Amino acid sequence: MKQIIQDLKNGNTILEEVPAPDVKAGHLLIQTTRSLVSLGTERMLVEFGKSNFFQKAKQQPDKVKEVVNKVKTDGLRPTINAVLNKLGQPLPLGYCNVGRVIAIGKGVEGFSIGDRVASNGPHAEYVSVPKNLVVQIPEGVSDEEASFTVIGAIGLQGIRLANPTLGETVVVVGLGLIGLVTAQLLKANGCRVIGFDYDNVKVELARKFGIDAVNPAEGIDQVGYVQNLTANIGADAVIITASNKSNEIISQSAKMSRKRGRIILVGVIGLDISRADFFEKELTFQVSCSYGPGRYDEQYEQKGQDYPLPFVRWTEKRNFETILNAIASGAIDVKSLITERITLDNYNDIYSDMNNGRSIASILEYPEKESNEPNRSIRLNSTEFTSGQGVVGIIGAGNFTSAMILPCLKKTPAKLKYISSAGGLTGTVLAKKFNIANSTTDNNSILNDKDVDLVMVTTRHNSHAALVTQALNHGKHVFVEKPLALNLTELDQIIEATEKSKKTVTVGFNRRFAPLAVKMKKLLGNSGSPMNIVATMNAGFIPSNVWVHDMEVGGGRIIGEACHFIDLISFITNSQVVSVCMNALGQHPMDNSDNASILLKYENGSNAVINYFANGSKAYSKERVEVYHQERTLVMDNWRKLSGYGFKNFSSASSGQDKGHQSQFNLLIESVTKGGKQVIPFDQIINTTKASFAAIESLRNGTWINI
Repeated sequence: MKQIIQDLKNGNTILEEVPAPDVKAGHLLIQTTRSLVSLGTERMLVEFGKSNFFQKAKQQPDKVKEVVNKVKTDGLRPTINAVLNKLGQPLPLGYCNVGRVIAIGKGVEGFSIGDRVASNGPHAEYVSVPKNLVVQIPEGVSDEEASFTVIGAIGLQGIRLANPTLGETVVVVGLGLIGLVTAQLLKANGCRVIGFDYDNVKVELARKFGIDAVNPAEGIDQVGYVQNLTANIGADAVIITASNKSNEIISQSAKMSRKRGRIILVGVIGLDISRADFFEKELTFQVSCSYGPGRYDEQYEQKGQDYPLPFVRWTEKRNFETILNAIASGAIDVKSLITERITLDNYNDIYSDMNNGRSIASILEYPEKESNEPNRSIRLNSTEFTSGQGVVGIIGAGNFTSAMILPCLKKTPAKLKYISSAGGLTGTVLAKKFNIANSTTDNNSILNDKDVDLVMVTTRHNSHAALVTQALNHGKHVFVEKPLALNLTELDQIIEATEKSKKTVTVGFNRRFAPLAVKMKKLLGNSGSPMNIVATMNAGFIPSNVWVHDMEVGGGRIIGEACHFIDLISFITNSQVVSVCMNALGQHPMDNSDNASILLKYENGSNAVINYFANGSKAYSKERVEVYHQERTLVMDNWRKLSGYGFKNFSSASSGQDKGHQSQFNLLIESVTKGGKQVIPFDQIINTTKASFAAIESLRNGTWINI
């Protein structure tokens, strides 16, 4: 299928050929017929993509600070690589999609195959969208009219925050696409509407809708105009839908408001607010969040958990439905806003010059398909593959795959045949960059291919165990990014599948392969005598709504990340964990706490503490390991420096920040191709995984847990 994307590195807007997405549980697969180009929002993304590095940095000063801190802790080269990798990830454009349902995911009710629907899907021939972001289109509303659903909901949410009543005067600043829809909705609500815009075409169109519209460029004082029309009372509310970096808009909005008036920001403007303007009138100011309640809420959008109507009357989906009903009843006219209709292949007629000011609403028209069976795989090169050569299929095309796994694999003899991604776009971009033969959204194409020797799983944590088991059952060696599983039931299934398949399973416990970790083990020797180890992970804060904290999806950060250090300590001590106790920060710690101390007892008597903290400074080293053994001490700082105390012929060693990824993949590919021993002994992988589970159980029960 074809999809419009924005390349952030070179600034190009591209019509990319990618595999069609699969329909996931809780989603609908939609074949697109029309989509609406949001000229304001999409123009900002396109302009950001075309700007140089300095301009990008200037627009994101908070990101610049993060980069500076990363340079201090990780070094210049890893930081540059991370920034370039981020810029190398293209953005899908568009969020106003209309089409027909061709597949329905598990758990979705109320839809049928063939239904006409509107959603926030991107500009792509096929889109997979969560059910709470999809609504059915009423009879009498055309596809191109329905493409205004999401844009309309943005304006509607601003109105809901303003809470206008019959007869109030509301000013709309900016009569672009969202502004014109907003003004019409206010008019239908019984408000007196005043509109301001510097484009005469938009002003004239607003007047046709019954809006008292004015172009300030004609010498009209906006504040004075509003005062005259309201008998010097001022506007009851001002809704700003303009896009302008000037602070003048917020200042004028305050001055034209009545005492205790409301100002709602829907657009993007300068926000250097004058305290005097707001203080004297006791004005309220609020920023509207997109389509309405539910936006950016993982539980609502991705998991389909609706807010109860008696308590949250207007969710984003119910706002979508309201807009469609307003179009169906004739309360608002969106057809008059359409300036141009462009076929998808001619997309560049729109994107080549988005600053021309000629267009209000641009509609993309999609070709009709003879079949409802989209192509879920595309071939990108003609490389031939033979089993036994280290042929790899990768499931997962996220940031870690892009930034670390693929650059490492590129330096090995591995033959990259497949990469699979949920939406098709990220996988295709990476396939082109790293010369991977096939991009797919169908994992079965990898599992069923007899040429594939090794399946690499780099998806979200809750899918790891099932994919590992499936790959083993198909006779494949498996590499899986940590964690291996999220619970004992999943782990038992993997153990059973491994025993039956006789294939190897490797988990991404890369720290044990780091040059400084190998050096530490060599210095400590293999006496088997017990040692004390203190390992600290200054993990950094991650907001609570991010998926890694969800125990069902990410498993929490202890299972998902602290397992790295459990494995590392097992490697250094050359022993296995027999008992675990964990305590977490706070009086009532949660299972998914990411501020915790884990105590580990080992078979050989070693004692270890892992401090996993998320409340430290990002300017401080992220990882530190201290080992105390036979009157000697080793201190490893952030995989860049190792200091020794009490050693006869060693005091220090340094390294470019190397956490062992490359060494791990070198050994892995060698093992797969030459049939060598397993890279990490499977019993150690199982022990580490059980120890991470035991840490959570210990926190729940407040006691030591034996492995």
